[in-house]
Amino acid sequence: MGKVKIKRKSTLIDMTAMSDVTVLLLTFFMLTSTFLAKEPTVVMTPSSVSEEKVPMNNLVTILVSGKDKPGNAGNPETEGKIFISFTGDKDSTLSSEHIREMMLLEALKIYNEQHPSAKVDLTPAQIAEFKKLNMFGLPFRGMPQYLSLEQSKRDEFQGNMEDPNVGIPIDGNKDRNGRLNDFQVWMKAVYNVAQRIHNDQKEMLTDPADVKKLENLYTALMRKGEGIAVKADKNTPFSTVQIIFDNLQTMKLNKFSLLTALKSEDEPTN
Repeated sequence: MGKVKIKRKSTLIDMTAMSDVTVLLLTFFMLTSTFLAKEPTVVMTPSSVSEEKVPMNNLVTILVSGKDKPGNAGNPETEGKIFISFTGDKDSTLSSEHIREMMLLEALKIYNEQHPSAKVDLTPAQIAEFKKLNMFGLPFRGMPQYLSLEQSKRDEFQGNMEDPNVGIPIDGNKDRNGRLNDFQVWMKAVYNVAQRIHNDQKEMLTDPADVKKLENLYTALMRKGEGIAVKADKNTPFSTVQIIFDNLQTMKLNKFSLLTALKSEDEPTN
């Protein structure tokens, strides 16, 4: 009796549908993801057990540079440089660019009142460039020249931590009504803008959703401490970061957050 031959079937699988799904998923994740913006310097934040997330919107981030580490020895001259970032909502009412413009104009007003003989004036083009900045760190007096540079030149300038002109000037001043340092001028601008939004601008809005977002901004900045976050390297001495805390409290910004990384289970506890 002869063997029955089983008809061989093709093992070819049509992957067209799977490829289409893969492309759609990839496009979805690319469009919905929030990409981290480039920062002037890389810091490794300390770890903690807190799982509370810092909001991505309505946030003032204060970045503190650590020591450069070309080898085992760090460069102390690069430590403690301060950079600031303003992030608003994604809508047109309180977009990041709108918030940055409000902060800049208020800070310039405060600075020029305190330095009448050395006023800083910016052109509309320079203000437009500032609105695009994710993070900045330099004295007020250097802003006109800095904002006139090309993007690549600005990145090169801010990336040189050994340059004494890099970083927002700060000192131990505790007189809120006296001559403020540059960092305190920015923080006073944050305080004034938050108050103005809370007291004035909400009256001009008709959409309850917009009013709520304005209230959320004020609450985050002034009430919960969620609107101001300090980001420093885990090896930066506390005395370096404490001067920032003291300056914030001098400007009546008594609630703020410290950015940390989530501690792993096998990481020892100090």
